[in-house]
Amino acid sequence: MRSLFIALFLLLAGSILAQDNLTVVNTSAGPVSGTVANGLHIFKGIPFAAPPIRELRWKAPQPVKSWTSVLPCVAFSASPMQTKPAPFGPWTWPYLIEPSPISEDCLYLNVWTAAKTNKEKLPVLVWIYGGGFTSGGSSCKIYDGTAMASKGIVFVSINYRVGIFGFFAHPALSAESGRNASGNYGLMDQVAALQWVKKNIAAFGGDPNNVTIAGQSAGSMSVNAMVATPLAKGLFQKAIAESGASFTRNNGKLAQAEQDGLTFASGASLEALRNINAEELMKKPYMSRGPIIDGYVLPTQVAEIFNSGKANDVALLTGWNQDEGLLFGPPKKADDFRKDIVNLFGPDSSAAFEYYKAGTDEEATKGQQDLLRDQVFGMQNYIWATSEAAKGKKVYVYRFNRKVPATGELARYGAFHTGEVPYAYDNLKYGDRPYEAADQQLATLISSYWANFIKSGDPNGNSLPKWPLYDAKKQVMNFDVNAAAAPMLDAKYLELLYSKMKKN
Repeated sequence: MRSLFIALFLLLAGSILAQDNLTVVNTSAGPVSGTVANGLHIFKGIPFAAPPIRELRWKAPQPVKSWTSVLPCVAFSASPMQTKPAPFGPWTWPYLIEPSPISEDCLYLNVWTAAKTNKEKLPVLVWIYGGGFTSGGSSCKIYDGTAMASKGIVFVSINYRVGIFGFFAHPALSAESGRNASGNYGLMDQVAALQWVKKNIAAFGGDPNNVTIAGQSAGSMSVNAMVATPLAKGLFQKAIAESGASFTRNNGKLAQAEQDGLTFASGASLEALRNINAEELMKKPYMSRGPIIDGYVLPTQVAEIFNSGKANDVALLTGWNQDEGLLFGPPKKADDFRKDIVNLFGPDSSAAFEYYKAGTDEEATKGQQDLLRDQVFGMQNYIWATSEAAKGKKVYVYRFNRKVPATGELARYGAFHTGEVPYAYDNLKYGDRPYEAADQQLATLISSYWANFIKSGDPNGNSLPKWPLYDAKKQVMNFDVNAAAAPMLDAKYLELLYSKMKKN
């Protein structure tokens, strides 16, 4: 009788049902159950596409097979196929996926919602993880959605294919696609997840017409690609991009990626390649390019899509961290670094040396870190913000300067790449650093800005310090122990660097 009542209730109302600590929602593919904790309904491991295995390896995500019985969604799915994680640099376990499970069968998403019915139309955030397009997964502890859902947001985190499974091109794959394109399966997974959100999020109390996409590092580059691709038109209205975009880097083109695929295949057929065990496939040498210009997902370079006015229209919140320029090898001596600056900046070297200092070996080490930060991260988000603001778009820019508390070797990393994520999503409780009271205050502040932006496209409100729109004055919000808005002091150096990088 109880199961009959549940089925009848879902059929008539399709609304959220919480009973005996069990939550059931009727999705377009079938009913799913989750858990209830801290006043939230939580669903983990909802399939949004068919498992991309065997004959579906290196195909666009296919519709998931529907079901009729309630599908328990109470645990994270496997992370995408990749090498097993291990801490390195500043990235300790809370920043990494769990060692297991890891599998090609990974196209699942997770939902946290405070809604009690499907009538509430709460704003929605879709989180896209980073990892250089070769690693990562939605189950990292610092990506937990509890805190943001408690602020009145439906928090969704998604998986997408990475490495050779997500970004492998081959002429035969292009031919069978029907679009003469291959290689961007990871991005197509992201589009498929956003389509699932558009179709299903109302059943979880979310508003499909008030969706923000957010990501960090390769996740931020993914956000940039989602704003650029015509495939994602109408699927979201706002974007949060933390440390990553593709405005001064050219993505590889399909022809070269296909040639790389032929070299990798060494004459093997697609059938044979699809039958290779995933672990064995990863042992074969292959340099994953990440997203490419395939003529379908990305018709041309991202910068060209934006410059031609063809990008999707969104409000933008973006920025980067002060200490993201991590050197993995020994730094160059001052003399050698000065030569690099002269080679890059030419007659403008004197101006460059004002910022990228190289008077001593110690100065040169920091100068190299700052230059690397600006080339790889800062420049990308700066150009995105500046170019969109010049078009009259709604843009807000931040700089995360807080030196994340740490002891021992970790203390030298400062405001490192990814260091802002636990603050932005109010997840310091999952971190393993000696956070202070000032850090929790900062996390409350930043996550409140993020929540306001997700709700309305404006981070201001709740008596927070005023965060000005980014415009010709180039004011940004600096996040440190004391957060405050101020002009971007290094803007002229970023402009100088941009001019040189365009020429090169």
